[in-house]
Amino acid sequence: MTVPDSGSRAPSATPPARERVAELHSLREQARRGPSDRATETQHAKGKLTARERIALLLDEGSFKEVEQLRRHRATGFGLEAKKPYTDGVITGWGTVEGRTVFVYAHDFRIFGGALGEAHATKIHKIMDMAIAAGAPLVSLNDGAGARIQEGVSALAGYGGIFQRNTKASGVIPQISVMLGPCAGGAAYSPALTDFVFMVRDTSQMFITGPDVVRAVTGEEITQNGLGGADVHAETSGVAHFAYDDEETCISEVRYLISMLPSNNRENPPVHETSDPADRRSEVLLDLVPADGNRPYDMLKVIEELVDDGEHMEVHERWATSIVTTLARLGGQVVGIVANQPQSLAGVLDIHSSEKAARFVQLCDAFSIPLVTLVDVPGFLPGVDQEHGGIIRHGAKLLYAYCNATVPRISLILRKAYGGAYIVMDSQSIGADITYAWPTNEIAVMGAEGAANVIFRREIAASDDPDVTRTQKIKEYRAELMHPYYAAERGLVDDVIDPAETREVLVSALAMLRNKHADLPVRKHGNPPQ
Repeated sequence: MTVPDSGSRAPSATPPARERVAELHSLREQARRGPSDRATETQHAKGKLTARERIALLLDEGSFKEVEQLRRHRATGFGLEAKKPYTDGVITGWGTVEGRTVFVYAHDFRIFGGALGEAHATKIHKIMDMAIAAGAPLVSLNDGAGARIQEGVSALAGYGGIFQRNTKASGVIPQISVMLGPCAGGAAYSPALTDFVFMVRDTSQMFITGPDVVRAVTGEEITQNGLGGADVHAETSGVAHFAYDDEETCISEVRYLISMLPSNNRENPPVHETSDPADRRSEVLLDLVPADGNRPYDMLKVIEELVDDGEHMEVHERWATSIVTTLARLGGQVVGIVANQPQSLAGVLDIHSSEKAARFVQLCDAFSIPLVTLVDVPGFLPGVDQEHGGIIRHGAKLLYAYCNATVPRISLILRKAYGGAYIVMDSQSIGADITYAWPTNEIAVMGAEGAANVIFRREIAASDDPDVTRTQKIKEYRAELMHPYYAAERGLVDDVIDPAETREVLVSALAMLRNKHADLPVRKHGNPPQ
């Protein structure tokens, strides 16, 4: 046995653990970098950010924790066995938004065009299950080309698992879909099941069948944006709740929306301190809303005058514009505001506005957001198209949503409240907790002119001067049944208030109702009108 010289040293060797840690860091860097610099440049050239850049904008700096970063598909055939990139085209994980936990998945268009395969879908399933279990919002950053054709039915089954989890999470955690590229087929259905859909103009589209299929089947020529672009879905179809010009603004607004929502259905929305005095008077309202019920005004200006610092986030701003649905704060407390908009169709309820308001009411009720309803409604929109389109069925959706809601509900009648539309707009008779009215209110079965023409038809016809008689009878009807205190005298309005004091009254009522508790009958679920 040879003993080494005490002055010599054995050859140094890097410990295997260090080699493996170095290998781990190399693989992680490869996964973070993506397929190639060229793919990243191509994405940027389209005016689009990469998936990781989007996540960095969404979440608080340094908070993102990735899940299954090194996942790869196991599919074979059609050359797939030679292409097995890390992440498999979707980045999943969690982080924080303003310090609150949020789960996220983001399609990476640079890898298989963001198309969904079996491993890709399994990653999404896992992060959705984690979000439901943790009771935290889920945000999907969508930029995928649909099912991965090379994987066949396995890809389609992956979509089924996503849809099932969307439905399971509905009303349990907030689900927000952000459309940042072309999303077709199954990739469009998951967003439709979520609470909110954001889109970016020119770069994002949603459709079940693309322009090529439309052309082949119907002969119609149309572009991707013309078929399913952001403006189409924000104005015509109502699929998109929000549309923006660029990704940065869009994702910033997603962060703002999250700040207005609770983490789950067992929590209340976050309360923020405000420097806007609860007892701030709003004398401008006396001039902003004309006493003449036939003169239009902008309900948004009324809302801005009432809410904290004039800030609110309107949902479905450009669809069904005769009604406003918006999230705001009153005295620091988040509220959902439903309001008729006299500037659009005189504020009537039609098929689309009834659907829009109904879904918003259901959302607020699911997530413990109190409802404030501002009423100035002349009725339902008459017409053959409306009747044949099912205005009865669609109007019943709003009625059902209000009747089923157990959150605090406050109703304020500004001017007109006629017929069935008055009942539907959260009247006291369908369960509003407290109802206020301004001195300009007119609550009746119909307008005085129409009522007089019906009730006094024969007298008017037999009169020597029908026009004078009609005018006289209109005044009589208005004085007898439509004066501002008629409903209050019968207990159908809790109080008639000074418009300038509206903010203070609403904030006080919300504080009183903060701990409201209401139980619904035991049932599996209701059967709302469809």
